[in-house]
Amino acid sequence: MNLVTEAENICFDAILIQSGEIDAAYIDFPYRVEEVFGKKGMIKVKVVFDRLVSYRGILSNMGTGCHILIVRKDIRAKLKKSFGDSIHVCLSQDTEERTVEIPDDITLVFNNFPSHSITFKALSYTHRKELISWITDAKKQETRERRIEKMLQILEEKMTKPIKKN
Repeated sequence: MNLVTEAENICFDAILIQSGEIDAAYIDFPYRVEEVFGKKGMIKVKVVFDRLVSYRGILSNMGTGCHILIVRKDIRAKLKKSFGDSIHVCLSQDTEERTVEIPDDITLVFNNFPSHSITFKALSYTHRKELISWITDAKKQETRERRIEKMLQILEEKMTKPIKKN
């Protein structure tokens, strides 16, 4: 397949593929990542689906013979697309640092527990994002406070785990 670009983006049409029997979808990346990006493994990308919805994701090799890109359920809903539908994809390598905005109340907690803050910052972007989303998605203040306490416990466990040596 010939590489098609639009203003520095790699663009192609793909079919939304259902992942097994679950409500999860992905698309196949139709090119060899080594040839396009000059490296193997996971590739962070910025994506625009159907020229409507932007997303930051990862091209990863999941043993399907090519790299794939997950298309989250909320994105499919915005696009009104389902399994088997065609989707227009434009993507480029994402070289920007991925940061998570930390709410003021959690910043105060981290100020009181600096070692927990260091451990939090050492987590992957996705883990940091998911922890903060889990806390901020709480509808009641007491739920939010419980989740902050649980986050501190999770970080404490990570701090006390022995480092594996190969």
